[in-house]
Amino acid sequence: MKKPRTKNVVSWVLSLLMVAAGAALIASFFLAGSFNSTATSSSDPGGFNIPRLDTENNDAAASGPKDKTLKLTVPKMAQIKDDSVPTVTGTNMQALGDHAAIHLAGTGFPWDDEANVYMAGHRLGYPRTDSFLAFFDLNDLAKGDKIYVTDANGTRYTYEVFKQFTVSPSDLSVTKTVPGKNVLTLQTCTLPDYSQRLIVQAQLTNTAQKAA
Repeated sequence: MKKPRTKNVVSWVLSLLMVAAGAALIASFFLAGSFNSTATSSSDPGGFNIPRLDTENNDAAASGPKDKTLKLTVPKMAQIKDDSVPTVTGTNMQALGDHAAIHLAGTGFPWDDEANVYMAGHRLGYPRTDSFLAFFDLNDLAKGDKIYVTDANGTRYTYEVFKQFTVSPSDLSVTKTVPGKNVLTLQTCTLPDYSQRLIVQAQLTNTAQKAA
């Protein structure tokens, strides 16, 4: 007669352990995105790391609209819709924390004939800012998915995803141009260890001028 009772007690204990484990997982997720977290803002290669480029001779920045702010929309991603993307250096962690993404100074712009328009965003980010979970679902993008970038003049550039891969934090090859092409590169960190960069690349397929 005692066996069923013992079995019930064991099941009850296991249930409590599962609930506790789930709570711990949820707590660690949100703590990872807090301002005190070093997981997403550390300059260490194990944390969120953006390429550092020489921006002194960036001819692309001299062309196009005077206001270099871009807007990004990715229909396949839950958080990215008409988000403002400033052009800043890879050392500007404040801008990265305040926005859904940044455009890396020293890389190209959508209006260039040949360019690598490089944008980076947090995977977890900071609560109560546009960076929170901004690029969390970047890994969901697949070949053929559309990405839209709009410049300050209202011109919309349509990109189509052709590649997804990972690289090490020291790999600068992902910022280089592809001969004869205008590509968009989106970067975030890999989960759960942030040890690599998750990269999605798309090619420009259409440019639509703002209607007068």
